[in-house]
Amino acid sequence: MRMTLHTDYALRMLIYAAARPDGACTVNDVAEAYGLSRNHLLKVAQTLRDLGLVETTRGRTGGIRLAKAPGEIAIGALIRATEEEFSLAECMQAQGRPCAISPACRLKGMLHEALGAFLAVLDKYTLADIVRNRATLGPLLGIGAAAA
Repeated sequence: MRMTLHTDYALRMLIYAAARPDGACTVNDVAEAYGLSRNHLLKVAQTLRDLGLVETTRGRTGGIRLAKAPGEIAIGALIRATEEEFSLAECMQAQGRPCAISPACRLKGMLHEALGAFLAVLDKYTLADIVRNRATLGPLLGIGAAAA
């Protein structure tokens, strides 16, 4: 399975915010830290706000802030909420073409099992697990003493 950029950017935005001592930042901060498109990140911030994971404030002093403690943000749940398609093969898609061996195929069941295992592993982790090494992440993301 390959995650969409939207999910990837959502994870990066949450990591960035969680790596900051106050959990607050701007979309521009995230865009600069990762070299990503500000416009794409604005859409991601809206998704994260709609999911209740960040709070957003408009205006000159606005930005985003984690709405929950990092330990309350489950990675598996985030991926389920941000991914639209979990079909690992065309035969698993609702609009996929029918496959000639579908009535006897065992691969589809194996792929469902593999996807379940993938998500089960991610269900074990929270954002807090990802940012346990804040001291190392901070400098890599340009988060210095000024953010403290």
